[in-house]
Amino acid sequence: MKRILICSLALIFVSCSGNMKLSPSETAKTVVESFYHGDKSTLKKYTTSEGYANLVSIQDMFAQDKKSESHFMIIDELTDGHVAWIKYSTVYDPKPGVFKLVQEDGQWKVTHNGPRDKGPF
Repeated sequence: MKRILICSLALIFVSCSGNMKLSPSETAKTVVESFYHGDKSTLKKYTTSEGYANLVSIQDMFAQDKKSESHFMIIDELTDGHVAWIKYSTVYDPKPGVFKLVQEDGQWKVTHNGPRDKGPF
């Protein structure tokens, strides 16, 4: 009986600690904070390969103190099927930024905005 109880509890903990799927706006916030704080592993997890390569290439120019607050704020958001656009602001940049997100393996990820990507904003 003890073994069944212990195995059941272990299974519950493992299933509850699984990867939570973030919304597009939560993903954008995670990417912004990992970008400015130099957390490349988190940045890689929430970006596509193109998005990661693009952001890492310029990351060192924008690094901030890891304890600093981004004051991330959503200005506008649009989701159309498997593509989402997030317009946001932070204290790190006076000009609002725009992320294009796509669903990859059921998870929202920031991808590279190409010059032909007009976006809704």
